[in-house]
Amino acid sequence: MKILRTPEEMQRAAQALRCEGKIIGFVPTMGFLHEGHLSLMKIARERADVTVASIFVNPTQFGPNEDLAAYPRDFERDEKLCRETGVDLLFYPTPETMYLDSHSVWVDEDSLSEVLCGAARPGHFRGVCTVVAKLLNIVLPDFMVLGEKDAQQLRILRRMVRDLNFPVEIISGPTLREADGLAMSSRNKYLSPAERAEAVCLFQGLEKAKELFAAGERDADALKEAICEIINKTTGTVDYIEIADNESLKSFQALEKPVLVALAVKFSGARLIDNAVLGK
Repeated sequence: MKILRTPEEMQRAAQALRCEGKIIGFVPTMGFLHEGHLSLMKIARERADVTVASIFVNPTQFGPNEDLAAYPRDFERDEKLCRETGVDLLFYPTPETMYLDSHSVWVDEDSLSEVLCGAARPGHFRGVCTVVAKLLNIVLPDFMVLGEKDAQQLRILRRMVRDLNFPVEIISGPTLREADGLAMSSRNKYLSPAERAEAVCLFQGLEKAKELFAAGERDADALKEAICEIINKTTGTVDYIEIADNESLKSFQALEKPVLVALAVKFSGARLIDNAVLGK
């Protein structure tokens, strides 16, 4: 595995690979890798001649009072995991090389990003879209693999790729979970032992929604109330529980298929997200 640290170095390597006719698969990450990330790299490795992963804690997607400084980092561990998983090229830039002092061009998505996490974190998806657009121009992949846990991000980046005509296929990988159902996340590290035990409430709420939906419940408020009841038994605070169209993310009351159930719950140590698609 080769580590490339500047956009120019990565782009030259990608251009050379494309000239050789190699298929490049790409997995963007912010590091502190877990099995969920590695599962995406394995998907890329199965389909690509060359697998590229990036590790970059993107400052522009963090708000002023968010956890940029505290976000967990362990490059030596991440490098080892990438190497063991079969990554060929690891792109590891610095904020200074990704964003020049005079940086002034941004990528905004004006529909899907207005709801869910976008409503709670203004500017977040502008940072996400901008950095991923930059990464696609630097890595020049044939396809990019993204996780389904970040449901809104997945749909926004699909829209960006479509609307800006990036010649990139987006492949999604399923959410990986701990034994008790908690979705794997780098931010799980922030949870105290007591909060970690309670955090399974997100998964339990989604499972309850699936159960009710399978039994014929089609009222969005009834499903939200059932999820909220489970979360309210913990120390977690509901940020949002939304039931929306699986593609447009528009909320509605009388459910049709398929629908996305998405929720965010705040504990003192972390804000966690999870989702499920009903009726797919």
